[in-house]
Amino acid sequence: MQTILTTAAKGNNAMLSRRQLLSRGATAALLSATGTATEARAPTERFAHGVASGDPLANSVILWTRISGGSERGDRVKWRIAADPAMRQVVNGGEVTALPWRDHCVKVDADGLEDGRTWYYQFECNGQKSPIGRTRTLPVGDVSALRFAVVSCSNFPFGFFNAYGRIAAREDLDAVLHLGDYIYEYAPGDYGDGSAIGRAHQPAHEIVTLADYRQRHAQYRSDPDLRAAHQQHPWITVWDDHESANNSWRDGAENHQPANGEGNWPDRRRAAERAYFEWMPIREHAGNRGAMTWRSFRFGTLCDLIMLDTRLWGRSEQVANRLDDMAMNASGRSILGADQQAWLAEELRTSRRDGSRWRLLGQQCMFSQLLDAERHVLNTDQWDGYPASRAAILDQLAAEQIDNTVILTGDIHSAWALDVTRDPWNGYDPQTGSGSLAVELITTSVTSPGPFGDEAKALEYENRFMTQLPHLRWTNFRQHGYLLVTLSADTAQADWWMVDTIASRSEGESLARSMRIDNASNCLARA
Repeated sequence: MQTILTTAAKGNNAMLSRRQLLSRGATAALLSATGTATEARAPTERFAHGVASGDPLANSVILWTRISGGSERGDRVKWRIAADPAMRQVVNGGEVTALPWRDHCVKVDADGLEDGRTWYYQFECNGQKSPIGRTRTLPVGDVSALRFAVVSCSNFPFGFFNAYGRIAAREDLDAVLHLGDYIYEYAPGDYGDGSAIGRAHQPAHEIVTLADYRQRHAQYRSDPDLRAAHQQHPWITVWDDHESANNSWRDGAENHQPANGEGNWPDRRRAAERAYFEWMPIREHAGNRGAMTWRSFRFGTLCDLIMLDTRLWGRSEQVANRLDDMAMNASGRSILGADQQAWLAEELRTSRRDGSRWRLLGQQCMFSQLLDAERHVLNTDQWDGYPASRAAILDQLAAEQIDNTVILTGDIHSAWALDVTRDPWNGYDPQTGSGSLAVELITTSVTSPGPFGDEAKALEYENRFMTQLPHLRWTNFRQHGYLLVTLSADTAQADWWMVDTIASRSEGESLARSMRIDNASNCLARA
């Protein structure tokens, strides 16, 4: 385990760095709305960052765009949403102002929509029209099937966002779930250089101020594949740490050093949160501790999607020494905070009471136990470092007989499929899945590097973990891509799609593994 215990340049010597552990075409209607793939990715001058939609409800959805070259007094922007890709059957519209104090970003909560159907939208400013976007509202009542693409960890300098391109080409998604690390905060060369492929980070220093975070978001949204994925599907997002700073928690971050001229943490956190809310198609909610990204979505009777914030809302500081079990079990430590933990408990309880078939928990850090050969915690930044928070959820699932809970995770730059149990070595049977209370599906990264650069060593550690962890059903440390989750009344299926390369733009992808969760089984099997 010596290799996997190497520390990061800015990390704590006793804590494993998370970075180290770390042929479908569009439908005719979609092509009518957006033109060819090349045309869809060629924005107009005023709409250089494209369009996006997100946080859909049964009767409304957030629509987003940004006006490039906006005036100091603001620019009037027309918007409309229609039932057809030709934008003839307009059902709502209006006019808003793109203001400089919002970085010329525009967000509209378009309401008055019918549930469970596809909609098309467009903006116009100073005579220029944006690309036509495509979105969906949430279904109501009985729903036979749902499908989500799940993504995480897109580091601009490390390669091309081909996974986003493959998601944009799909016409069978109800939403894209982004689990964080949408941007990265580092200076060029600190964690990826990108100069050789024309993708060096801008600004050319670690981002700290509001202007910095805005510029970094703008750079990421310049990527044509990311723009296309936003244009074709509604997104439901949460932040992880790199939207602010590495290994962030409620009152600080490992990669924040006030003594090095980075200012105080509350100012940096507010800047990061503000830029995120300006640039992402997300509803904005404020609480007593700052901005809130934890919220839930009901997809008829088939699924409740519960999105969590394990970073900035209520997380206690990470324990520095991974061998210090007493510190990790100290009273009052939490990864969610007391109010979010209580809210989650009520969401789970209500979901079961209301008869929802599946419960998806979208969140950032690995939930299942990841221990070394001596069964010591490898990474205190994960839920392993907050055992009381994890136990509270597992206790509730068992006590209230809440089945069909699927935890969706990003962050670790690799793909994993795990049964979720209180103790994988005690009271759990890996042959039958008995003792498993839920499952965890972890999506690999869009581009961020996996735990091991060398493929042979990655395979070695894949095999080692498969032998060492009884609850681990499959893992892949070598490839980049996205996770596809398909729900029906009887089964949840997970398909890990991997792109052929991130070294150049490519449309190649392949299916790496499929797993299923049968209704009420609470464990994984090969699909």
